[in-house]
Amino acid sequence: MTGAAGSGKSALQQTVAERCETSDILAAAYFISSADPTRNTASAIVPTIAYQLGLKHECFRNSVAAAVKHDRHIFSRSLQSQMDVLVIRPFKNLRSSKQLDVATFPYAILIDGLDECTGKPNTSSQLTDFGADERRRAEDRQAELLVAIKHCILDNDLPFRFFIASRPELPIRTALEPGGHLQEVAYHIQLSDKYDASGDMRKYLQRRFEAIGLRIGDSQWFTEGNIETLVRAASGQFIYAAVVYKYISEPRTSPAERLRIILTWAPHEGQMARPFEALDRLYTNILLGAKNAYEAVDTHRGRDFLLLFNALYLTPGRCMLEFIAADILSGLLGIEARGEENLISDLRSLLTLETDSDGDLCLEVYHKSFSDFLEEESRAKDLYVSESRVHTHLAKCFMQTIVELCPLDLDSRA
Repeated sequence: MTGAAGSGKSALQQTVAERCETSDILAAAYFISSADPTRNTASAIVPTIAYQLGLKHECFRNSVAAAVKHDRHIFSRSLQSQMDVLVIRPFKNLRSSKQLDVATFPYAILIDGLDECTGKPNTSSQLTDFGADERRRAEDRQAELLVAIKHCILDNDLPFRFFIASRPELPIRTALEPGGHLQEVAYHIQLSDKYDASGDMRKYLQRRFEAIGLRIGDSQWFTEGNIETLVRAASGQFIYAAVVYKYISEPRTSPAERLRIILTWAPHEGQMARPFEALDRLYTNILLGAKNAYEAVDTHRGRDFLLLFNALYLTPGRCMLEFIAADILSGLLGIEARGEENLISDLRSLLTLETDSDGDLCLEVYHKSFSDFLEEESRAKDLYVSESRVHTHLAKCFMQTIVELCPLDLDSRA
């Protein structure tokens, strides 16, 4: 399934996963996210699929464990080798020994966000270059994964069926075009402009708004006309409807007031000259609102909200501080303890602060379209902050910290 950013691919995948789980046919599901270093590399996909298959069948789990014990380096081998050792051989061995009933074994494997899959994990402490070379490495890994999947289900006659969602980037276009290795064996669903998602978005907003009405005790807080305005503004981009709902439903806010504000941001008919016009307006106004609210109450006068926010946003995987936690970085930036939560308190509809397995706070963007907005000056306009400016500010903060920790006595003589 291919479609542009915000077309609803992840929402559909989530629904499919839930229905497959209910029907007891879900074998594994992997949701790739470019914003999450633990879920944006191809190297984790096949092992995760094998792990989830093991949860479905004890004998399969034991077979995978034995394979890993036999080859401790399997996780660093090619994706096809991983597929062979961790999925194909265990399944074939159990099938031939009749320890596994193919007729009842779950067969649906879902992979969402193939286009967000990067190359090999970056463990370097040097500045990361996300230029043409990095894109090529990412595309090579995406293509390698598609070949490994084809090898799994066709060359070895396994019963699994993969459902992959992605933007129509080069690797998947090449695999699906005439002569591509998936062209004759894959059913391609295109979420293009030809498909009218208005009905789906209308139902989504109707149900979500009705749920808000139950929560606040006012079923009349919105009108059908409000929903029609929002659906028209979305222009087929499901992510617009999803962000609108998150923004309106934030705790300690008035849904009716938030809805009124959103409606003033919606472009009128004939105003949208660019594909992301309405979405960019939404992101712009939410970001501006957060900026004004933060700077109005910030006791440290003169602090630049956009610079601080982009320092937190840009750091993971984009500069020398790849693995630093958000709360530690906040201290470096001069933000008070837990101040990063205040910084993003009005951006909860777009991102969240999560605690990782080490107990560190990490910033996670909900949808890649917001990352794209922040990183493209033509879209963010006056809200754009370049990486070079962020890196310069971080360097100054480093130097300031060093000076404070190791003050120089200029009057002393060696």
